[in-house]
Amino acid sequence: MKIVILDCHAVNPGDLSWEPIKEIADCVVYERTKQDEVVERAKDADGILINKVNITRELLDQLPRLKYIGELATGYNNIDVEAAHERGIVVCNIPAYSTDSVAQHVFALLFNATTHVDHYAEAVRRGEWSKQKDFCYWDTPLIELSGKTLGIVGLGHIGQKVARIAHALGMDISAYTSKNSSDLPECIRKTTLEGLLSTSDVITLHCPLTAANTRMINAETLKKVRRGAILINTGRGGLIDEQAVADALASGQLSAYCADVMTDEPPHNDNPLFNQPNAYITPHIAWATREARERLMNICVENIKKFIEGEPQNRV
Repeated sequence: MKIVILDCHAVNPGDLSWEPIKEIADCVVYERTKQDEVVERAKDADGILINKVNITRELLDQLPRLKYIGELATGYNNIDVEAAHERGIVVCNIPAYSTDSVAQHVFALLFNATTHVDHYAEAVRRGEWSKQKDFCYWDTPLIELSGKTLGIVGLGHIGQKVARIAHALGMDISAYTSKNSSDLPECIRKTTLEGLLSTSDVITLHCPLTAANTRMINAETLKKVRRGAILINTGRGGLIDEQAVADALASGQLSAYCADVMTDEPPHNDNPLFNQPNAYITPHIAWATREARERLMNICVENIKKFIEGEPQNRV
């Protein structure tokens, strides 16, 4: 089996090994592939591994040998899955590999927005503490999370992990989810999206991006948010209207926006969120701990082995 890895750099910038795949398949590795290079590089491949390359219906028409597409991520909105299935192509993703890492990042963002660790660490470096007359120094509100309400949109692996951590911190938890109330832990209260927005001190997005929920957080829905709430997005940038969120920050409707994802990645320098001091944005790194990437690579290898054995796993 010949496998072509089309854009491996983000997953494995060199600190991990592709040898386990090379042991089971003829493997060609490209760090990055432009869209107009895909057909030429994959034309002889039985399988491809991708991270962000778009696999369209038109592209699949030009790859008649292709039998397997491995998504090097959990989300697979960059693949026309329907077109792949029509052609008998197996599509597999990597579920749940980054659950712990993303949940950790959610709270790193939230802690920074409520206790401003980065702000104070930098202030100490500048000598601000050394100038004070008292033993302590602060110039921002400091917020305790215990007793606050966390609203979770989407209760998959990551949403559930976030809920468990929040519960341990003493937060009240509500969720907008397709799961039945009877299937939820006692600490999670199921609610509507409008109810969640209007009652939550912190809102965190953990749903996949679909045509139905694109820009679900927009100028209209933001009017329903409890004034001064914190919004967190480690799902997909397209879940929010970035201009509307920037406006909500400017007006005080949101006290902070914490995100690890943006609509365009990398983002344009003139993105309106960059002008808002209470927008805390990291460069899509929540998933990228070494531990998470090692799990991703291990699952990827197992996916290929199972496909070769005729029993594919993690099919989408």
